[in-house]
Amino acid sequence: MKTDWLCRFGLGMLLILSIMGVAQASPLPAVGLPEAVAVGKARIEAELAASGMKEVPYVVVHIGSQSMYLFQSGRLLRQYPVSTAARGVGNRAGSYQTPLGLHRVAQKFGHGQPKGMSFVARQPTGQIAELIKEPVSTGRDDITSRILWLDGLEEGINRGPGIDSKSRYIYIHGTAEEGLIGQPVSKGCVRMLNDDVIDLFEQLPEGTLVNIVE
Repeated sequence: MKTDWLCRFGLGMLLILSIMGVAQASPLPAVGLPEAVAVGKARIEAELAASGMKEVPYVVVHIGSQSMYLFQSGRLLRQYPVSTAARGVGNRAGSYQTPLGLHRVAQKFGHGQPKGMSFVARQPTGQIAELIKEPVSTGRDDITSRILWLDGLEEGINRGPGIDSKSRYIYIHGTAEEGLIGQPVSKGCVRMLNDDVIDLFEQLPEGTLVNIVE
């Protein structure tokens, strides 16, 4: 795969921005990664190496284990539980499925907002959601605390008419239904615990690569 999209999407600033937060984090003890995660990690690393940006942070979301892995310079820095779509993986608009493939963090929303702040159309409502720790569904899809809006980078897979991740409003975001984290229950987005998404938000600059794998 060609790496010209790295420049096209303005990722050259990542090396400078990555000094904040992640650059100071201590790596987790070495663990065996699921094969899909290792493959997804290697793909990002090859792209970054070809562009001379090996030091920036990057993320792999693993559908199979409902986990997110944060890496930098090949080291695992964080592992978070997540929730992806109840309807599985898919790229079609209106499918309520989670798209696979390479993405970038296009925009971030919620800096400085309190934990549990509810968002509508990426704007804070001024209302703090009740965070539910039990594994029960509210029937809502509350978006809370922080939003990282994903933009697909692969034409015909997660980018383009009818399958565009950004146009589908695929986010990484906090949820009021914290008791369901670790199960595939979302409407297509990647849900996180509120403390975790606040932590992630501080670690990742806009432009960070995110690979979603099965």
